Amino acid sequence: MEDMEVEVAPVSSEASVIVVSESESNTEEEDVPMQDQGPSERPRLSAHRAIRRRHIIGTHSQLSTREERMRRLRELIAENLVERLSGSQDTQRSVPHTDPPPLAPETSSSRTAAANVQTSDESSAAGSSVSTEAEGTRAAAHPDESQQETEPVSESEDPVTAAASPAGKTEADDAEGETCSICFEPWTTAGDHRLAALRCGHLFGYICISRWLTSGGNKCPQCNKPAKRGHIIFLYARKLKALDNAEEVRLKSRLELERGSRRMEQLEGAQCRQQMQLVADENVRLRKEVEELRRWRAQAAFGSSQGASLSSSQRQDSSSGGHYVFSKAVLVSQTGGSRVLSYCEPLGCLLASQPSPQATLVPGFGVKKISTATLKPSQYVPIHSKQIRGLAFSRHQDSLLLSAALDNTIKLTSLMTNTVVQAYNTGRPVWSCCWCHDNNNYIYAGLASGSVLVYDTRDTSTHIQELAPLRSSCPVVSLSYIPRAASSMFPCGGLIAGTLEGGCFWEHMEGTTYTPHILPLESGNCTDMQVEPDSRHCLVTYRPGRANPSLRCVLMELSRTPQTDSRQPPVCSCSPVQTFTAGSSCKLLTKNAVFKSPAGGGATLVCAGDEATNSTMVWDAGTGALLQKMPADLPVLDICPFEVSQSSFVASLTEKMLKVYKWQ
Repeated sequence: MEDMEVEVAPVSSEASVIVVSESESNTEEEDVPMQDQGPSERPRLSAHRAIRRRHIIGTHSQLSTREERMRRLRELIAENLVERLSGSQDTQRSVPHTDPPPLAPETSSSRTAAANVQTSDESSAAGSSVSTEAEGTRAAAHPDESQQETEPVSESEDPVTAAASPAGKTEADDAEGETCSICFEPWTTAGDHRLAALRCGHLFGYICISRWLTSGGNKCPQCNKPAKRGHIIFLYARKLKALDNAEEVRLKSRLELERGSRRMEQLEGAQCRQQMQLVADENVRLRKEVEELRRWRAQAAFGSSQGASLSSSQRQDSSSGGHYVFSKAVLVSQTGGSRVLSYCEPLGCLLASQPSPQATLVPGFGVKKISTATLKPSQYVPIHSKQIRGLAFSRHQDSLLLSAALDNTIKLTSLMTNTVVQAYNTGRPVWSCCWCHDNNNYIYAGLASGSVLVYDTRDTSTHIQELAPLRSSCPVVSLSYIPRAASSMFPCGGLIAGTLEGGCFWEHMEGTTYTPHILPLESGNCTDMQVEPDSRHCLVTYRPGRANPSLRCVLMELSRTPQTDSRQPPVCSCSPVQTFTAGSSCKLLTKNAVFKSPAGGGATLVCAGDEATNSTMVWDAGTGALLQKMPADLPVLDICPFEVSQSSFVASLTEKMLKVYKWQ
């Protein structure tokens, strides 16, 4: 601000003149007649001037040029002095003349102002001369019309601010001291928008000035002095007008913790709902089994024979017709190596064993999921380090897969998470595995030494029992469990173990007690044994030999001799019902299938892979007639029937491909 001089002439009864001079501007004079104003007009004049002062102060923040600010300042000083002089004119007769009150001292950032009062003759104008160098310095006196004596302005109060507002503060000044000049938001005492300053002394919110200097600005936004981020400092003032948001920050942190805990509760709720659904499904299965037991008991009460004369029951339904139609072929492994196949009903997918498709990254063997709804491969799940020889699902443990491999382990894998949840080290290669359908806690592993290890899933350390081989130590190529049922011919439950030398039925008595029964099978050349639990029949496959040069599948009927003497335990045995022949070649240990016919009525179908013609043979178990011959590109290694949406399918697996056929 340029230097200004204000000359004040002695106050007379006629007029007073205030002259404000500036080094770069012309002198302005304003004559204010005082004699025409009576005492009644003075309050109106004071109110008018107060309104005008508020208008000037309100618009003062909108002025952009220095000339406008100087002009407003001169008008404010003139009006303030005139009002003061007019208010003190009535007291001049009784109160001696006093010198003008001293101007308020400026702050340390501006120079001190000096005032000189000179006297001239009555015809000349009276004025006061005030010199200042700071642009923001204001000099004024605070009048008090209710008193008879003039009071000096407080040293800690800005003269111009005191003239504009009786309280000494304006809304503009309050806003200027509380908000950031970049974003016009209040400062805070904590967080990103806390009070900060540059070396030039201007105040900003920390995040605003930091972004200003980071985005390319290298000067202060107010004074254009050079600045950089290293110049930013935090201020700790005694009187700081800043918004206290510490409680807000604390509440936000607590809100985030509450949100996290709510997400955890939602996850736990979803897991509980899933477990409840699994329990409900298990309850439905148990009810079905109870109904089945009641039905068997009713049949036994009326004297019906369940296992007698299989051929007669089969021939009654052979005229129903129906056949399999090719549906789709799915590529399982480009390099080959697939071995066994299984079906997971709860997830609606087929599982085919195969070597890892990324052997360099994830070596080993696993299973590939194939959706039965779209018949497309979906995901590979790594499980073992060597070839998988057996896959089995429990009737109660949904999506829990039991697998056996040549890496001396059996493992339980959850297909919901695609992770191994439990592993057992058998110490010897495992060729087959199965679940106990009478007690879901037990699982079985058939070893290459001919032994069968019994494991309890509640004990993760080792096996609880070993069923030693009764004959030679040949690998157990197949394991099947027959649950207990109310059947007059074969009511007991147990484990059927098939080896290369024959088969044995381990009758499950109570707990971990098993009674062995050697089945009267041909010695040698036995490659597979599969069981149909409802009809109590098992399918035994023999490879070609000297006596029989063709592949043979013999359907056996299980039976149990009645106990006539309490000292002699009953004997479990089997007798052949039907024999099916195929080609003259069988170099691989293939797995066949015996299952209920989709035509219904109690009919049974037998499916076996013919290595000589690379096809899948389908026979009617009642008549022994060959119904179909479904071609394949390679020898069929495993066969799996399944049902989807009340439609029946059968899948055949080779080393590379999976072919699906639909019953029509």
